[in-house]
Amino acid sequence: MKNSSSSGGGTAPQEKPDVFISFSEEDTGKGFVSHLDAILARHGLTTYKGSNKLGTDDYLSSKLRKAAILDAPLSITVLSRNFVVSPSLLDDLVEILQGSKTKKKMIVPVFYDLEPSTVRKQVGTIGEQFEKYGEMFKDDKVHPWKKALTEAASYSGWDCTVNVRTEHEIAEEIAKDVLQKLDRVYVGDLDVQIDKLEQLARFFQQKISQTHSGNEKNYKLTLERIERLKMEKKLRLLRLTPDLLSHMEISKTTNTYF
Repeated sequence: MKNSSSSGGGTAPQEKPDVFISFSEEDTGKGFVSHLDAILARHGLTTYKGSNKLGTDDYLSSKLRKAAILDAPLSITVLSRNFVVSPSLLDDLVEILQGSKTKKKMIVPVFYDLEPSTVRKQVGTIGEQFEKYGEMFKDDKVHPWKKALTEAASYSGWDCTVNVRTEHEIAEEIAKDVLQKLDRVYVGDLDVQIDKLEQLARFFQQKISQTHSGNEKNYKLTLERIERLKMEKKLRLLRLTPDLLSHMEISKTTNTYF
């Protein structure tokens, strides 16, 4: 199962990405996007991270990001304060929205530290930034950026400004949404259960080796639960039905397998 990740720092992606992630390196690169990218990779999705990372060949990086946007069926735009300060990220947003219209590409906006209404109306710090852009660039450059932000804010997305959950929990929910949109299967809930049970199994194993206590039964039952969850995960990934799972359980009791 593929689970690679590429970034927009001047390196061509090894294969066409499933997801293009557009974000500000300064705001979300080491935290939120890192969590999200790892979760998507765990579910077998290939990502291309297009950021405004400094110290890269701007021309080459722009070409690679544009190619990745065209290749990826879905783009996640993590809108944050420094996202709006980056002309290259605004250019990417224009490309992403153009692809959603002409090539039926999907877009998932994430409002990290900006409210959707602020993005849509371009007020506050965004408005101040666009006043600066008005002095720096011609209108035919600035207008598409403003239009792109307005359109992005009209999409059904994820507003992190009103969410009391942790960044990791929000990233997990976004990954689930992305998997559904790409018609993939979500197994994150099973991964969490398996991880907890594996920790418990290690605890029982340690107790047995240290004290020779009567934890053998609990250890064995825990391993059985882990195996069942792993089997359920495989079935879910293969899109097999619960009826087939029951059939497998019956087959186990009769020592027959299909």
